[in-house]
Amino acid sequence: MRMTEGIQFQVMWNRLVSVVEEQAQILVRTAFGASTREAGDLSAGLFLPDARMVAQAVTGTPGHVNSMARSVRHFTDEFPVQTMRPGDVFVTNDPWKGTGHLNDFTLVTPVFRGGQVVALFASTLHVVDIGGLGIGPDASEIFHEGLFVPIVRFACQGVPDAGLLKLIRANVREPVQVEGDLHALVACNGIGAERLLAMMDEYRLQDLEALGEFIIERSRAAMLEAVREWPQGSWRHRMTIDGYDAPIELVAQLRISHDGIDIDFAGTSPVVARGINVPKTYTDAYSSFGVRCIIGADVPNNAGSLSVVRIAAPENCILNALPPLAVQSRAIVGTMLPDVIFGCLRQVRPDRVPAEGASNLWNIRLAGGQLMAGVDPSQALRARRFTIVSFTSGGTGARPGKDGLSTTSFPSGVKNTAVEIIETMAPVVFWRKEYATDSGGAGTLRGGLGQVVEFSHADAAPMVLGATFERITHPARGADGGAAGGAGRASLQSGAVLKGKGRQLVPAGERVILQTPGGGGIGDPKQRDRQKVAQDLRDGLISPEAASAIYANDDRVDQGVCVNTNREARRPPARS
Repeated sequence: MRMTEGIQFQVMWNRLVSVVEEQAQILVRTAFGASTREAGDLSAGLFLPDARMVAQAVTGTPGHVNSMARSVRHFTDEFPVQTMRPGDVFVTNDPWKGTGHLNDFTLVTPVFRGGQVVALFASTLHVVDIGGLGIGPDASEIFHEGLFVPIVRFACQGVPDAGLLKLIRANVREPVQVEGDLHALVACNGIGAERLLAMMDEYRLQDLEALGEFIIERSRAAMLEAVREWPQGSWRHRMTIDGYDAPIELVAQLRISHDGIDIDFAGTSPVVARGINVPKTYTDAYSSFGVRCIIGADVPNNAGSLSVVRIAAPENCILNALPPLAVQSRAIVGTMLPDVIFGCLRQVRPDRVPAEGASNLWNIRLAGGQLMAGVDPSQALRARRFTIVSFTSGGTGARPGKDGLSTTSFPSGVKNTAVEIIETMAPVVFWRKEYATDSGGAGTLRGGLGQVVEFSHADAAPMVLGATFERITHPARGADGGAAGGAGRASLQSGAVLKGKGRQLVPAGERVILQTPGGGGIGDPKQRDRQKVAQDLRDGLISPEAASAIYANDDRVDQGVCVNTNREARRPPARS
């Protein structure tokens, strides 16, 4: 390849990135649901006609992006490219051919130039409701979890299928939000197509084949080069998480070779009769992301770089659940997988790998105006009907050379939803939202802190909490002598302890108090820099008792650093 051609391809690559990022931003700006509009729970990307992903938007989550990277091939299997026509749009929420559960809709739009399909745009978002049992992981089969839309044509000649939209509206609790989100998906793909065709006109491209092959092959080569910088061999790691009714063992063997990385989850716990099972596509998504956080982080994420990481999981282990198993809350388990991958990689190069973090999102899933055991039906039906999800996070593990990040949603990458937004959407009041002092695992490098969130129904009516919480019984572990992060806790203001999983009644007039987990620390806490200990104490991130008992050695206590009891050290925890 000539140097000038390589430079042109690089310029065009940068342009493609801007196209897909605009695609994602259009989705953010036009979506009806807060999950997309406020938290960025979405994905957007450009694909060649053969369904290989070329470019993805920066905005989005690994679970959506990496699952969608594989899902477009299912669309072209169902509707071959040569049968597509201008104005066609296709859609599904099939968990096994989309992004893992029924609440996620993936929409694919072909782009035509000169009468031929030159590209496909795909986008995904999470809708607030899809019918069925509703919020929480309580279902035992996919049939309980809501409306299942197989891969079908959403629009023909640019006109949406009125019958399909009518069917969807009739099966969801928030029809305006859900239909609005589907139209937002159409809009963002349409803008992507317009910007791509303008770019092709500018660069006089008849198709994207040469450019796409260049991007994919260069990305694959760069990822292989990054892998080959690591020692070859095989490493095994396991992690225990809370599960629904019983603990779950996640077991991985990671092998690094000259031609890539292979991960095998043999030995992992079997599927369960609850909606925490994980379709393989979602397992692939977060496993490959875990690798990419450490190896090849700067390589573009597309079909080329993704092909270097290969994942295997036995059928009907919890990481490869098959239909018709329930999968609504697959993120509970799926988002723990980067920590499992980190456990393998830490054995190779501990200086490059963080400690375990909260990882699982402590999303506040609430529903009002619903019938439930223990509630007077007339009282429930008088209350305002609503369904909301407020994204809430714990702390990350300590990082190589740095403390962990507090109240940060890793690995999902979604933003916390502002409480003011939730309060305008539903009759919910937030009374408290602050750092949970001492929740970061102690260490030479401290884990990130979780947070305390307190909320109630604004009208003192009963409501339903759909809990999907992890790290209550098995908190994030520290590394190299670092302490575990603080465990999570869910309770009522009256003192009753809530379960970590499942739909639970919040009685009228009660407040819910959540304490999200903290991340694990790295290294001996007594080796932590005393100025950092003093700063944490002043900021309210650690208590005077913890500073003295955990971090202090005799010299530090004598100097008064860790037993500081002045008013500055006693001030309330910092606001998140």
